[in-house]
Amino acid sequence: MPEKYHIETKPVLPRRPRVGKFGVVDWREDCARCHNCVKKACVYDRYRQEAEYLRTLEAVDALFFECMGCFSCVQNCTKGLLRLVVNPVYEALGNSYWTPDIIHTTWTQAETAKIPVSGAGYRGPFSGPGFDGMWTDMSEIVRPTRDGIHGREYISTAVDIGRKPAYLTFDRSMGILPMSLTGVSRVEGQEGPATHRQDADATSCLSIQMPLILDLPSPHHTLPKLGPALREAAVRTDIIALASPSAWPFDGEDTERVLPHTAFCLNPEQPVVPPESLAKTRLLETYDGPDVIDRLQRLKDKYPEMVVSVRVPLDAHGVQRAIDLAVRAEVEVLHVVADPNGNQIGVQKPLFLKDMIRRIHTTLIEKGVRDEITLIAGGGIALPEHMAKAIICGADVVSIDLPLMIALECHLCDQCAPGMPCPARLDDVPRDYAVGRMVNLIAAWHDQLIEVMGAMGMREARRLRGDVGRAMFFEDLEEDTFGKLFGKRK
Repeated sequence: MPEKYHIETKPVLPRRPRVGKFGVVDWREDCARCHNCVKKACVYDRYRQEAEYLRTLEAVDALFFECMGCFSCVQNCTKGLLRLVVNPVYEALGNSYWTPDIIHTTWTQAETAKIPVSGAGYRGPFSGPGFDGMWTDMSEIVRPTRDGIHGREYISTAVDIGRKPAYLTFDRSMGILPMSLTGVSRVEGQEGPATHRQDADATSCLSIQMPLILDLPSPHHTLPKLGPALREAAVRTDIIALASPSAWPFDGEDTERVLPHTAFCLNPEQPVVPPESLAKTRLLETYDGPDVIDRLQRLKDKYPEMVVSVRVPLDAHGVQRAIDLAVRAEVEVLHVVADPNGNQIGVQKPLFLKDMIRRIHTTLIEKGVRDEITLIAGGGIALPEHMAKAIICGADVVSIDLPLMIALECHLCDQCAPGMPCPARLDDVPRDYAVGRMVNLIAAWHDQLIEVMGAMGMREARRLRGDVGRAMFFEDLEEDTFGKLFGKRK
């Protein structure tokens, strides 16, 4: 039996003072100095840590905003002197999509490699835009054997990238006729119905241990230079990181160790990576364009065992373009990418990533080719639950970029340019610190994927793809409940 997939982690403390959400104001003028002060009963032990924090003035602000928001001290103070306040620096983090809660959660996971715990009770509406309008089915959460990372059953998160054969081919000496997966017999020399893919014998496929690849660093953020750290994190977690050809050669890196976990994103306008180096990788990616099929054929002729992906931006024509490419025999992997907030690119009323994935997935099912193509989805994947939800919508794998930068304490500033002061000092990131925080984040995402799959009763990530019966969508529930009374939502 293969060894169970496990990521080695260790805590990586932040370099800068923490930016927490809650703080407690203590109005001591009327304090009765109770012997059993409610602050001493803090379940997170923040009060007892106070003395050590106060030894250095620099850490006072960090202590003040490390409250977990359980409200215990505020509710139980006999004099009513304690008040919970929200940190204004915390509220200024990120944007409307990459909310302060998402950024703070990512920081916690990158530091501890653990599933974050939060207090403060009800956190707001149960539905919202994007992935917040989708809920996963947790009907199996009470089964002790499938209790996520604590259960006795092994839950596999491994997935395949590449072309799957359209039909099975057997040796004629075995006396077994070739049979397609759709029930169409195929015998050499015999004519009959055929699928659009005639080259099923020339399949290429690779497996990674979780449905996640590390995308190119965000082009909207100039700092920091994360390439070496991304590749090292991919090696330690046994997944794949995309790299630009302009980053080659990898100075100071063990290329024999790194290249099998690297996928070059080839662009005709960028430098050419030497063929001997490309041959050591397992996945290549090329940008979409009018001549993309010719480029794919040349790459497959030169590297027949290599898996080649086509990167398709999800603009106004992206969904239809992805569908048109998927039915071509030359295409085996599609990497569809939305904007950083998960929205359709350059559209006034954009679709969200989950809706575009569902449209591509269901159309390919109708065309009878879904099982032959791998769909990688990127853009707007901000939390591990988004990874699971994107797979339920029909993606095989997801790609991330901004979460890895946020793991390094990035505030996701609107103004990120050379020469601008960086509150997280990302222009000078130690390599070990960056790798450790990224590995911790990936490990925390892996654990949470297992937790979600265990609660849904799923033992394999491959089976989760497109299983919308394991989820509920707000739009569908609203229409079923109120549609007959009020009609469709405008």
